Amino acid sequence: MELAGRSGEMEVFARVAQAGSLSAAARALGLTPSAVSRILARTEQRLGTRLMLRTTRAITLTPEGEAYLRGAHRVLADMLEVEQAITDQGVPRGRLRVSAALGHGRMTVVPLVAAFSARYPQVLVDLTLSDELADILGGQADVALRFGELPDSSLSARLIGDTGQAIVASPGYLQRCGTPHVPEDLQNHNCLRFNFRRATPDWPFSRDGQLFRLKVNGNIQCSSGEALAQLARLGAGVARIGTFTVAEDLASGRLVSLLDGYNPGDREPIHAVFAGGPSMPARVRVFVDFLVAHPQGHQHWPTASPQTPHR
Repeated sequence: MELAGRSGEMEVFARVAQAGSLSAAARALGLTPSAVSRILARTEQRLGTRLMLRTTRAITLTPEGEAYLRGAHRVLADMLEVEQAITDQGVPRGRLRVSAALGHGRMTVVPLVAAFSARYPQVLVDLTLSDELADILGGQADVALRFGELPDSSLSARLIGDTGQAIVASPGYLQRCGTPHVPEDLQNHNCLRFNFRRATPDWPFSRDGQLFRLKVNGNIQCSSGEALAQLARLGAGVARIGTFTVAEDLASGRLVSLLDGYNPGDREPIHAVFAGGPSMPARVRVFVDFLVAHPQGHQHWPTASPQTPHR
């Protein structure tokens, strides 16, 4: 029986290109050489172009055939991935698309992905590092790691840790502009801030057990904590950033922590966000479990909580 449909034609074409002969491809596919030849001829007729130059000694792909082969490989790989995802019966395999912020991804997620891949080699981790939020429901990611309080949605989330905040500046900036000793001194400094929609121009402080917020100003805003840390290292101003981002800079002296006595001790939660439910692929489940089970990847941030609906 001849293979039907365009996917069948692609499979025959790819097998012939790999084997280099009609007879070898026919044996691998369980077809006769004449059936393989008819399928190739039908494909070329439908496309209106020659894909292969066939002689008694060799088979050579035309430029159109090479382009068709590349597309066939992509389509057949995607079909295999979909079928494996549906029939994996709890075995983690297939493509796992993970989204993380630049700084957090570089310092924390990348080492975890390396360890996860060693444990689950059949899972293809497709990691994207960007400070833009990936649309999970729109198909841009399977798992996204997000900082801060989560907005209402139909997604699920698990808390994988949290991070504190530190106010930092470079020694060069402090030598040039002076060191702030109380929060109010920041009004005379260039404060580097985030430009997220949820970001505010106020920084929180604590004095004598009382929390208060102080409006700060500056001439640079940015979406990336790692970029703000770099700007601070370059002496552009004072920044308030997650401690995981600047831990190496503080240890090396490239940045100096300021106003520690006024730090309110606020913590920013970090969640793994994903589409949960009974049909959740095994690769998503084991990856989220892996994040929760490896707090050392989050620099001593506490882990917590079973899966909870994120509405």
